[in-house]
Amino acid sequence: MNEQRNVGPGRAIVVMGVSGCGKSSVGASLALRLGTPFLEGDSLHPPANVEKMAKGIPLTDDDRFPWLELIGARLAEALARGQSIVVSCSALRKSYRDILRRAGNGQTAFVFLEGTPELLAQRMGAREGHFMPTSLLTSQLQTLESPSGEAGVVTVSIDQDLEAIVDDALSGLSKIR
Repeated sequence: MNEQRNVGPGRAIVVMGVSGCGKSSVGASLALRLGTPFLEGDSLHPPANVEKMAKGIPLTDDDRFPWLELIGARLAEALARGQSIVVSCSALRKSYRDILRRAGNGQTAFVFLEGTPELLAQRMGAREGHFMPTSLLTSQLQTLESPSGEAGVVTVSIDQDLEAIVDDALSGLSKIR
C-alpha cells in the first residue's frame, strides 16, 4: 500500500510492546506514512536506566515512572500545539499506559506489537548496537499486561514484514478515535 494517511490534528499514537517487537521501526514508518513527528521513547531514558538495562538488570517501577512522565509530557506538548505524534514506548503495564492516556487527555491510541517469545528472541539476537540484552526478554514478558481488549488499542502481529505491520496498524487506527 504505502500511501500517506492523516490521522487528523492532535492525536498521539504509542507503538508499544516488549523489546525486540519492532517499536522503533514500526513507529518511524508509521509516523512517515502519517506525516507526523516520531519520538523514540528509549531516547528519553536517563543514563542510569540505560546502564541498568545494558547490565541485564530489569527496570523497576521507580525507574520507569519518571521516564513515562517525561514521555507523557512530550505527548502533551505536541497535542497542546494541535500536532499529532507517534511515540515508541514499551508501556508494558496498564498503569504505565494510563499515565500516557492521562497525558494525552483522551487523544492517545496504542498499537500493540505482539509476537511469540521465540520470534522476539530471534529479533533481539539479530540486533546490533542496542543496549537491551536478550536476557531481559523474559522479565519483559513477565511484566507485560496485555492491552488487548482495552479501549483505543490496536493489536498487530509482528510475524509479517514491516509494510504489512504498518498497514495493519493504520487499518486498526482508522477504526478507533
